Amino acid sequence: MHRHGRRHYRSAGGAASTAPVQVLTPAGDDAPLTITMLGAGQEVGRSCCVIEHRGKKVVCDAGLHPAHPGMGSLPFIDEVDWSTVDAILVTHFHVDHAAALPYVMEKTNFKDGNGKVYMTHATKAIYGLTMMDTVRINDQNQDQSGRLYDEADVQSSWQSTIAVDYHQDIIISGGLRFTPYHAGHVLGASMFMIEIAGLKILYTGDYSREEDRHLVVAEIPPVKPDVLICESTFGVHTLPDRKEKEEQFTTLVANIIRRGGRCLMPIPSFGNGQELALLLDEYWHDHPELQSTPVYFASGLFQRGMRVYKTYVHTMNANIRSRFARRDNPFDFKYVKWLKDPRRLQEHKGPCVVMASAQFMSFGLSRELLEDWAADSKNGVIVTGYSIEGTMARTLLSEPDHIESLKGGNIPRRLTVKEISFGAHVDYAQNSKFIQEIGAQHIVLVHGEASQMGRLRAALRDTYATRGQEINIHTPRNCEPLVLTFRQERVVKAIGSLAADRPVHGTPLKGLLVSKDFSYTLLDPRDLKDFTGLSTSTIVQKQSIPVGVGWSVIRWHLEGMYGEVEEDVDEEGRTAFTIMNAVRVVQISEIVVEIQWTSDSSNDMIADSVLAVLLGIDGSPATVKLTSTPHHHAHHDHYHGSHSHNDTRVNGDGEVPSSSGSLSTFTEFDKIRMFLEAHFGEVSGPNATVAEGEEDELLTMTVRVDSTTAKIDLISMRVESASPDLKRRVETVLEMAMATLRPLSRSFIGSGVKVDLEGDKGMEVEPVGA
Repeated sequence: MHRHGRRHYRSAGGAASTAPVQVLTPAGDDAPLTITMLGAGQEVGRSCCVIEHRGKKVVCDAGLHPAHPGMGSLPFIDEVDWSTVDAILVTHFHVDHAAALPYVMEKTNFKDGNGKVYMTHATKAIYGLTMMDTVRINDQNQDQSGRLYDEADVQSSWQSTIAVDYHQDIIISGGLRFTPYHAGHVLGASMFMIEIAGLKILYTGDYSREEDRHLVVAEIPPVKPDVLICESTFGVHTLPDRKEKEEQFTTLVANIIRRGGRCLMPIPSFGNGQELALLLDEYWHDHPELQSTPVYFASGLFQRGMRVYKTYVHTMNANIRSRFARRDNPFDFKYVKWLKDPRRLQEHKGPCVVMASAQFMSFGLSRELLEDWAADSKNGVIVTGYSIEGTMARTLLSEPDHIESLKGGNIPRRLTVKEISFGAHVDYAQNSKFIQEIGAQHIVLVHGEASQMGRLRAALRDTYATRGQEINIHTPRNCEPLVLTFRQERVVKAIGSLAADRPVHGTPLKGLLVSKDFSYTLLDPRDLKDFTGLSTSTIVQKQSIPVGVGWSVIRWHLEGMYGEVEEDVDEEGRTAFTIMNAVRVVQISEIVVEIQWTSDSSNDMIADSVLAVLLGIDGSPATVKLTSTPHHHAHHDHYHGSHSHNDTRVNGDGEVPSSSGSLSTFTEFDKIRMFLEAHFGEVSGPNATVAEGEEDELLTMTVRVDSTTAKIDLISMRVESASPDLKRRVETVLEMAMATLRPLSRSFIGSGVKVDLEGDKGMEVEPVGA
């Protein structure tokens, strides 16, 4: 399935210019976002979501399916090469979101890669307790085929997990980062805002927008995501008001007690159990007539976990924090007691209330008590959380006549069964409002049964349609990749000194274009260290060459190659030539010269050519002639290409005289005239002197072809003619003449010859235009 969207990429950093610079992206470079559900795709259980974009791979949650045994409870883990996973983000500690983690971390090739596992501090603390308890329960089962891992695997996975704080911005690598936000639901639960190369995905996990007695509600992240991967557990159902629901629950518990029955509540050891304990303890306090009836939580894990709850009070709501500030610990229950030995229930024949695990009653004490109490009509079961398809809790809600015993055979079911859900999931009203507030372009519904998910999608579409809005809603099934493509418009931000003044539209902006983690910034090279932590380095090259000729002969050869050289004196008072503003030739002694240049791609090529010229001087026939017969020769304003070396004279010491001699026969203007005459025939000028009033004719040439003329201004090199064709032809010949006559040193300007080894001056850098 493919969907198309539009994404604006904007990088951050420093003082930014308000004028963006567009970076062109090659056609077909739009990288897709792929979302693959390995579990919880049109089902509830074994949540596992794989997110892939631009070579990065993130897995959200790794849970087991409570209704399936052994390997069948795992997500479809064979669909992924776990060694390529960059990060696993675990939203909370529930079995259907975290219990496959020890298997993935210890039994797959995940440990062969560089990926890490992240969860909040509270989730990590409770994860270790719940996973160890799960292993101990499995160890008591005689059928060992269902064992997926042992305590050593759990311990190893726990030690390798990285704990993070809410709102902490975690940067992993290469444009991958994430931030946890409060999700409500249970202690430590988080939703993750994941950013890959600027694309933002919000994965909610299980979340709640209803504040209860101890948890905060799920947050609305301050950043708008492009994609929302959202739970859909309750579909289109709307749950009763919280106060109304609590009244129904406590009334039902009191009625079971008053008729002399026993009340069983299957609970998870964490989350829902703590909330119900707070509620019952408060209700017993307000109703003295019930205080003779015991209320038990029959879970050692529940008892051990209370230390975790007391540790992470700062993550709970204002009610809990204020009570702790008054030294009133709400988790020091007065009427709710720990039932350490379940056999005490056999001694107690009267009414009682027991909260027991496991939540789905497929095993554990909750299943044992169900089988013991099922035949007595005075007893009752209250299902207080969401029941997954295929579990005993879901089966009981259909009120069957008999239930299957784990010991074999059937047991008549006469106790009452009621459902009052305190499952900390959003209902339709809360979910719909949250989705609209998030405002993502694409909504991906997960963690819901197919029928409920389909009705939710239809309801959401109707809601948006009434407002005249469109929304993309996806309901992927397990192992069916969802591919979303976002058209990229990458934007560069100018920072530092480049952003000091607002640029005028159309004005070129030059600087270094820095790309990091798929974001782009433009800055002055001088700001590189301040804004990026990077610095520039200069490589200075030096090479000494022995020569057997005089300095003037060396200059003659260099001018013959490059047209012009600049003569000056270096810091140590030695004579030096500068060639094309790139390479310096220094006279070290009468027999040694040294080439110096600042290394870069262009300067290196010029230095190679200078080296070739110097190495060829001794064997050059021109050198032999220059040093064999004395004559006078001028240095300045001459063009070697215009006369023969046979006419050259040097003195007896092999030095070219610096004063006497005649100028070249042809000036530069004469050479231009030669080109024009070769192509057009009749050429007049240049006019060196003009009469008064005719100054416009000074230094001009006129080309005549038949009756048509073209005038050339030798100062500006502009051509004027009534004939466009002649004008173009003259311009073409003139351009060819200038390219031929211009010295090589004027055709290319190097990037500087500053070779100060102390680094005081550094290398002159011409900024690269964006």
